[in-house]
This record gives sequence, C-alpha cells and structure tokens, in this order.
Amino acid sequence: MTARFSLTLAALAAALALAACSPSSEGGNTTTTIFTSEYGTVKDAGYSIPAVPISKVDKRFHRQIVSYGTKEKPGTIIVDTPNKFLYFVLPGKKAVRYGIGVGKAGFAWEGEAYIAWKQEWPKWTPPREMIDRRPDLAKYGDEGMKPGLTNPLGARALYLFNEKGQDTLFRLHGTPEWNSIGTAASSGCIRLMNQDIIDLYSRVRPGKSARVIVKQ
Repeated sequence: MTARFSLTLAALAAALALAACSPSSEGGNTTTTIFTSEYGTVKDAGYSIPAVPISKVDKRFHRQIVSYGTKEKPGTIIVDTPNKFLYFVLPGKKAVRYGIGVGKAGFAWEGEAYIAWKQEWPKWTPPREMIDRRPDLAKYGDEGMKPGLTNPLGARALYLFNEKGQDTLFRLHGTPEWNSIGTAASSGCIRLMNQDIIDLYSRVRPGKSARVIVKQ
C-alpha cells in the first residue's frame, strides 16, 4: 500500500467520522447523537427481546439526543402527542427524544402527573372500562396478564399519579409492536419500543420530582 493511498484512506475515514457526528435538523430540533444501532436483540431478565427492523421505522422516531429549549428541569418528561415524541429533559438545553405511539382519538389523555413507581416486566391488568368494551379481556381482570414478550406493557412500565397521589391509570410502557410507533394505535397510554423504554426506565427516579407533562 503506497503512502499516498494510505493518506487517502485516512482522510476518507476522518470525513466519514465527521459526517456521522455532524448535527442535523430532525423535527425542528438539532440532532447531536442518534442511537439507530441500539435496536438489536436484548437479553433481559431471562427474556430475549427481538431486534427491531429499525430501517423500517422513520428515522425521526429513532432514539436521539436533540437540542431542546425548555424551562422545565432536567429529569422532566414531556410528551408531545401530536408529533409522536417523548422528551426526557437533560441539562444544557438538550433532551433524549424517543418515538412513541399514542392513544386513539377518544382515549388520549393530557395534563401533568409524576412517576410514582416503575416496574420491570410488569403484569398488565386491563381497566374496567376496557373490559366493558372487550369482554374477552375479563380473564385478566383480577390477577392480570403475566409478564412476557406479548404482554401489552412490554419490558418496562412507568406509572403516573396525579398531585393528590391518585393513580391516573396512565402508563409509559414498552411494546412489542414496533410498527405502532409514530401512530395513534394504543388505547390511551404512551408506548415506546422495548429497547427505548428500557433506556428511559434507567434514567427515571420515581417521586414527585419525576414530572410528566402530556401535551395535546
């Protein structure tokens, strides 16, 4: 290999590395880091979470760190329902942005709450209103559906309570249905790809300081 050829390869590699780190504009934010490579198979608590065919998911909804101007404190979660984004506020006017699936018309919720507690591989108990609409779910009304890869709450769930300490019955949770991200597909709660809810879960410390703002 000639010295000139070696220098050409080195220059090309440097240019590619620079391009990979260069900011880009995504959804009105400037992207500083994107985690497209982190949607592979995940081994977790004895479960094998399938890889997401992430190339089939609009790049806007891949987990990424973006510039985000807000007066809210770091650690606050802001759900942008119309644009199907969830932001976890970071210091320095930045946020981790996740793609989400939101509630169908008539089932969406908005307001402020806090994350009272969180659960790995949660059971799912359908609310009474859902059982009234879907009698086939009555079998899960008492003990709930066991955790697992097909459980509607996925690998993690964050439970939202109002300022009076009452359960809102609203959850931030995982889903095996990666193709529902970016759509109005769920019956009221906010869903993230399992790989993303695991990441969000690791960042959240439950308590009244873990504020969640859901915007319509």
